[in-house]
Amino acid sequence: MKILLGCCLMLNCISLFAQNVRFPDQGVIEYEKRVNTHAVMKRMMSGGREGSFMEDAMDGMKKRTPQFNVFKSNLSFRDQKTLFVPEVKKEDPSDMFGMGLMGKQNNIIYSDFSSALSISQRNVLDEVFLVKDSLRRMVWKITEETREIAGYSCRRANGLMLDSIYVVAFYTDKIPVSGGPESFSGLPGMILGVALPHENITWFATKVTDTPVNPQVVVPPVKGKAMDGPAFKAYLSSAFKQWGGSANAILKSLIL
Repeated sequence: MKILLGCCLMLNCISLFAQNVRFPDQGVIEYEKRVNTHAVMKRMMSGGREGSFMEDAMDGMKKRTPQFNVFKSNLSFRDQKTLFVPEVKKEDPSDMFGMGLMGKQNNIIYSDFSSALSISQRNVLDEVFLVKDSLRRMVWKITEETREIAGYSCRRANGLMLDSIYVVAFYTDKIPVSGGPESFSGLPGMILGVALPHENITWFATKVTDTPVNPQVVVPPVKGKAMDGPAFKAYLSSAFKQWGGSANAILKSLIL
């Protein structure tokens, strides 16, 4: 009899726990992006041919620059749509070598997972572009590794983007939206953590707020010169072709 009562009590506890588990389909996620600027400088110099003058200048800049540049952003989501909006950060007047371009987080990105559509407002060299494209396709391999991020148990997935950038992501299936920071998506749940090990950049959620979101908040940006994805990439390649060894690193960062 005691065993039977114990089993009943356990089943009731499990049922109560299951009722309290929420799978929010709308809310706001706060992310923190960290760029290891010293590692990025070193990588730029190893791929360039600028000579000793630029190396000396980079060494001087490293002494004046914090190792990590930190950026904050918010991701609002509802109805299988997301809007990624970065917080505005002041320009660094001492930036002479394009480090700001690689570390900046000034893209407003709208993603519609029902129609596989992406509309982003991107700022490049004091120009604003409105880029309409399909959602980025990524090849993911889900692993058994897990970690907790912002109170959610997340599973690790390894991926490849733009044919060459290795991505480590952590997603939770407790938030049933296939989105994430910037343009990262394509996993069976919300991405709360991203690391680009070879690019020295990470994004991690610091807070998830399960709250109703006004439909008028999660809407596409409208400001900027309209372009499709291929045309925007062609523009970037042309604009930075004279930037030497740093061009490739800058281009990668601008199309994340």
